[in-house]
Amino acid sequence: MSRLWSRFGARTAAVALLSVGVAGGYYLGEDRQTQQQGLTAQVGLHVDRAEYAYQRDRQASQRVDLARQRAAEYQAKLRAVAAAKDAAERTRKAEEAAATRKKERLEAEAKAAKPYDGPIPTSCSEYSGNRQIGCAIMLDEGFAIDQFPCLDKLWTKESGWNHKALNSGSGAYGIPQARPGSKMATVADDWKTNPATQIKWGLGYIKGRYDTPCGAWQHSQNSGWY
Repeated sequence: MSRLWSRFGARTAAVALLSVGVAGGYYLGEDRQTQQQGLTAQVGLHVDRAEYAYQRDRQASQRVDLARQRAAEYQAKLRAVAAAKDAAERTRKAEEAAATRKKERLEAEAKAAKPYDGPIPTSCSEYSGNRQIGCAIMLDEGFAIDQFPCLDKLWTKESGWNHKALNSGSGAYGIPQARPGSKMATVADDWKTNPATQIKWGLGYIKGRYDTPCGAWQHSQNSGWY
């Protein structure tokens, strides 16, 4: 804006000098009234031209300032869009990382909660003796056949599936090693000799405390008893 004012000042000074020169001629001319009119007209013309030039330069300067402002606003919008995209990308990566960690945690928990991952029998006919009886009763009690490998491991550890097994130290008896063995009388009076009675009682005990045979087997692995 200082440049505009300097231009305007220069023009004003020029007009002033011209006015002085013309004014001097006023006293030297013959027709003073004509000279006065000419002086007024010339001064007015130069003032108008100076004002026009000043307004033109001012408008040009305003257009430049407006263009600069719009360019700055456009650049600010571009930076805002880029920042939003960057934030969205960071959020996406964080969510993917969190989902991956959750999946890994759930898989680890599922693996830890599954004490048996070996082959699953297709039917109880794959077994014989007390194991076959136990498999059939387990299915009748509402457990899936994939639970039998856990039950087999559990009662193999406890009694070897011997319905006459007795722990002389604790008094535990039978296939499920009930302690005392007389608890199994709640199912039937033949608890001492009938493996089916013992198995029914043992499955009821497991369901009440551990939900499933695999739950009981996992507890046995962790603590040494069930």
